[in-house]
Amino acid sequence: MGDPLTKRQHRVLRTIETILDEGYSPSVRDIGGVLGLAPATVQQHLDILERKGYIRRSGQAHGIELLSGGMPGGVVSVPILGEIAAGSPIEAYEARLDTIAVTSEFSPHGSAYALRVRGDSMVDDHICDGDIVIVEPVETVQDGEIGVAMLEDGSVTLKRVFREQDRVRLQPANAEMAPIYADNVRIRGRATSIMRRL
Repeated sequence: MGDPLTKRQHRVLRTIETILDEGYSPSVRDIGGVLGLAPATVQQHLDILERKGYIRRSGQAHGIELLSGGMPGGVVSVPILGEIAAGSPIEAYEARLDTIAVTSEFSPHGSAYALRVRGDSMVDDHICDGDIVIVEPVETVQDGEIGVAMLEDGSVTLKRVFREQDRVRLQPANAEMAPIYADNVRIRGRATSIMRRL
């Protein structure tokens, strides 16, 4: 079970659940009627939900079923706390901007948070400008893991973390960018999942 859902994908999935609870399988038109969405838009969301492993479709008008493990109780709202640099470090995130729905496996203790990525320093790890990274709050990461690193000046950046003899190397995943070296780095979390709004 898969990738996190955007808020609208979550609403589409909840609507499917609600209609199934009423005893019948919804059509695209049923879902669109509840949510005020055009059939083509509903179809796009169903394609994504099927690809992410939340539903299966039979190809018939009312042939939608939830896959096991589906939703009930399995989705949590994670706060988006701001932006994280995948490039030059930016000032620390503070404000809670919004929330995003993810399956509970991404926030097993209910403590995960999300940050919007700015910059292209992690593109070789398929983390692009505008993506949302789900972060598990931890104070240490293993060498080579992608961490949210806070530098001495309070700025934060998303990089692979490597401990060297007397310093920390924050390694971008972009051949055109140089690593950042720092004496003191505070780890604020580990990246556990990346999502792209579709």
